[in-house]
Amino acid sequence: MSVDKQSCGYCPDSSYVELAVEVFGMLADATRVRIILALQNAQELSVNSIAEAVDKSPAGVSQHLAKLRLARIVATRQEGQKVFYRLENEHASRLVADAIFQAEHSLGGTPRHHHADRVSE
Repeated sequence: MSVDKQSCGYCPDSSYVELAVEVFGMLADATRVRIILALQNAQELSVNSIAEAVDKSPAGVSQHLAKLRLARIVATRQEGQKVFYRLENEHASRLVADAIFQAEHSLGGTPRHHHADRVSE
């Protein structure tokens, strides 16, 4: 069983730990978190649509998307001159959701995500 866990990176001495830290570092930016939130509710979006959703300039968003693409958090599809972005998989979206849930705990009381009548997102 420990061999399975080690191959998945769950041991403290796993080589995946450093890679996980790099993922957290990539997500340690409010604009990138907002980009992931915008993309989690869409099949794919253009740079201009993402920029509008996160209230940032297309040039700035494009730079963040390039970093997220290098980290394999987002993927692209080109249609003519336009590039569309989508999340590579559901993991970054889950990390961001869990971080937001953790942030809700810091406010005290019962976090919104613990309410039974909470609308799924």
